[in-house]
Amino acid sequence: MLRFRNKQDLGVNALSLLRNRNKNDMNKTVELVNEWASFEEKHPNANLDDFCRHYLASHQQEKFKGPLTGGVIPPISEGLLLKIIGRIHKLNMSYAAGALQGTGLNQVEEFGILLSIQQDGEPRKTDVIYANLFELSSGTDMLNRLIKRGLISEHDDENDKRSKRIRLTKAGGEAIELCMARMKKVAGMMTMDLDEDDKQLCIHLLKNIEIKFSAFWQQHKGKPFDEVYREITGK
Repeated sequence: MLRFRNKQDLGVNALSLLRNRNKNDMNKTVELVNEWASFEEKHPNANLDDFCRHYLASHQQEKFKGPLTGGVIPPISEGLLLKIIGRIHKLNMSYAAGALQGTGLNQVEEFGILLSIQQDGEPRKTDVIYANLFELSSGTDMLNRLIKRGLISEHDDENDKRSKRIRLTKAGGEAIELCMARMKKVAGMMTMDLDEDDKQLCIHLLKNIEIKFSAFWQQHKGKPFDEVYREITGK
């Protein structure tokens, strides 16, 4: 317990404590502003909500203690990030395949193709194939299988007789409704340990990578990797 000889000592010490508190508050404010400036520089299109999610996530302690990932741990952070994303993708595909049993679809890629057709109405076959990041041959094979199973139909493009357009059949629309409920369960299960802010932060941080390379990948097909690397990185 602090003891003071007189009111003057009490006033001096109170003022000193207040100054120290104000200084500490100021230091925290400066620290926060600096973090915001750094975040804004890296993510110029982000808003304050994005920064708050980033700040809270970066200062959270890990909720789950255990191995970081299966197999070999990459020695660089870029490699580790992509490995985690890749393993999550493979696990999602495995659970999704189980969820699709009895729906009329055999794999989650077929569900993605049906959704693309539903969204675009009567798209060209090639547009659907490339939108789903398929090679032309494998994408064409998958569309033909969906046609044979009566989930989509094809017809000539009125403006370009060399092209084919496709549309959903009634059975295809019913398959989407059934699969959508299953896929929502899979997605919810896979991300159940993340709160909404964490999910939004992950989306914000990763979406530009997907957008950027989705626009480039067709142009880069067949090019030597060194040429692609120089084009992307400028190195």
